[in-house]
Amino acid sequence: MEDGRKAHLVIAGWLCTTLCLASYTAAFSHGASLSACADMMPKHLRAQLHSPRNNYVTIHTNVSFYFPGGKVPVTVRSSRDFMGFLLQARKVSNDEVAGTFVFIPPGSKLLTCFEDGDTVTHSDKSLKRNLSFVWKAPDQPIGDIKFFISVVQSYFVYWARIESAVVAQQGLN
Repeated sequence: MEDGRKAHLVIAGWLCTTLCLASYTAAFSHGASLSACADMMPKHLRAQLHSPRNNYVTIHTNVSFYFPGGKVPVTVRSSRDFMGFLLQARKVSNDEVAGTFVFIPPGSKLLTCFEDGDTVTHSDKSLKRNLSFVWKAPDQPIGDIKFFISVVQSYFVYWARIESAVVAQQGLN
């Protein structure tokens, strides 16, 4: 009788652990968690960070400056497929997240880290390579910005905070 009870407890414990881990990992297949907002680091179990310098992803803008309230097209290009990402614009002066995204591609969704729509993440784990976004600057001056992206190639491999060139703010007096 006691052996049967132990077997039931072991099975119940295994089942609970499996279900908890499955729900934990499935959550990230639908986008980054809010816990990644500040440091842009994926919160995967046993994920391995690779140097941002040794990546295959670039962030391009077709402008070198913007005006307060203006829009900036942003393109993410990759020579390899990846599954997940987290994209933000940050002030050069203090690394604060700034602005909002007003256009995002299929397979992505807006995330509210500090303000509505200030971050974009993946909405599924389909393979991605080239993505286009449009970012809108706040109406008030915020200074120069850079775009940052963290990319997840697989559950175990990622690159954090790959950065764009500086996009300078114009119209400061």
